[in-house]
Amino acid sequence: MEIKATNYKGKDILKFIRQNSNMTQKEFADTINKTRDWQASNETGRSRYFIDDLIYIAKIHNLEIIIKDKQQKK
Repeated sequence: MEIKATNYKGKDILKFIRQNSNMTQKEFADTINKTRDWQASNETGRSRYFIDDLIYIAKIHNLEIIIKDKQQKK
């Protein structure tokens, strides 16, 4: 799975990761030690998760977070 994060909102990225894991909100939340309400709130944009949450999600679901420098070094 590869997505360009700057093209999406945080809520969309979280939902995309969950859907590509073929899990319900509850199943996904359980894997990251969160509640289904936490998952739902973040997927709808009522709440915002933190970068630490995203890093933890990536570790649990075997995903890489790659940050690239867009500027060309001279």
